[in-house]
Amino acid sequence: MKKIIALLAVALLAVTVQAAPKKLLVVTTTTGFRHASIPTLEKVLAQLAKDSGEFTVDFVRQPPGQAPAGFPAKLKKDATPEEAKAFEEAKAKWTGALQAELQKLSPENLKNYDGVVFASTTGDLPLPDKQGFLDWIKAGHAFIGIHAASDTFHGYPDFIAMLGGEFDHHGPQTEVVCLNQDKAHPATAALPEAWTISQEEIYQFKNYDAAKVHDLLIMDKHPEHKEQTGHFPVSWCKAYGAGKVFYTSLGHREDVIDADPELKDRRNSVAISKAYQAHVLGGIEWALGLKK
Repeated sequence: MKKIIALLAVALLAVTVQAAPKKLLVVTTTTGFRHASIPTLEKVLAQLAKDSGEFTVDFVRQPPGQAPAGFPAKLKKDATPEEAKAFEEAKAKWTGALQAELQKLSPENLKNYDGVVFASTTGDLPLPDKQGFLDWIKAGHAFIGIHAASDTFHGYPDFIAMLGGEFDHHGPQTEVVCLNQDKAHPATAALPEAWTISQEEIYQFKNYDAAKVHDLLIMDKHPEHKEQTGHFPVSWCKAYGAGKVFYTSLGHREDVIDADPELKDRRNSVAISKAYQAHVLGGIEWALGLKK
């Protein structure tokens, strides 16, 4: 009888451990262009975590009271010594505040998480240990990149290789017809074979090799020159060592991200927003190993 009780206790413990939600660290800091949709991304990611119950989210945000896009000020050519000193002091203060916030991405703190989301990050982020961060992903953790994540670390080839592509440019916002390349993948299972988004900003990429990723969404027409056909990636996934990487370039417009029907100046339907959320949630679930 005691043996049976002990076995039941072990089984119950196993179920409890298995049911514990995964932990995600969502990074929205920027040192380059800062998207106005970042607060919306933060809100929706937190809601997806709450509704699914599969994972929790913590945030690495822009330091309070700091410039939104790095240190954009430029010292004027005829600056006085006093002005130059004040400029350097302000810049050092801003950089120090950002570095302090990004300590949350230290290898020691990352031990508390199962995955990281770069939600429209831009520029060269002063991570405490860039190689340690990549090693952590490669060891079996999840990396999820949303929209401008590919506009981050342009001078760091190892990061670009991990992600699978690098932002090159974008044209005017346009109607997007995304072709679903894998109906079985959690990120695209809820999407039709041809998913039309009424208006969105579409990225063009460099350092992208279709043979090194698993495409999820592509376009077969150039987003800026519709008469030009080809292979234009929109979303993909890939392995990185024992880790999993999911990236979607979609997520510029708030009315793509947010399903609030009262959203001002809505150009995309609520149905499109809900489909986008299912796309992102599926990518997160796959990267975290919650769905195959």
